[in-house]
Amino acid sequence: MAVDKEELKKQILAFVEKKSKFKPKMYLKDMYKANPDAKAREIKNAANELVRDEKLEFWSSGSTTLYGLKGSSAKETETFEHKD
Repeated sequence: MAVDKEELKKQILAFVEKKSKFKPKMYLKDMYKANPDAKAREIKNAANELVRDEKLEFWSSGSTTLYGLKGSSAKETETFEHKD
């Protein structure tokens, strides 16, 4: 049975917000824990929709893509740049 996409987006966002205190970026597979009943494809589609909604953002090393809360990369960059 398909999972309600809006509910799934809320679950993923809540999961990422909770985990971002300890892990600012995460793999897509980490988000599978947000709703174990959802299929991998449903999680991916919902996460990508959250990126389009500007609630999450991608971070890529070139070979790996991670997800994080919107603006989390800027906060990390600022933290590392202001060490005087």
